[in-house]
Amino acid sequence: MNSLQAVGVALTVAGVVGYVVGVFAPYPGRGFSVTGVMVGLTFLSIGGVAR
Repeated sequence: MNSLQAVGVALTVAGVVGYVVGVFAPYPGRGFSVTGVMVGLTFLSIGGVAR
């Protein structure tokens, strides 16, 4: 796994956790969790194949 994929995994997981927490307890800036998921999935898809 290269570094771009690792960042993608981290952003995706953090975004999903932030979204789930935001469903139960509204907090300022919770909309950025969706952005984190989108960016994380993009990084995962363009990360390439580890060699």
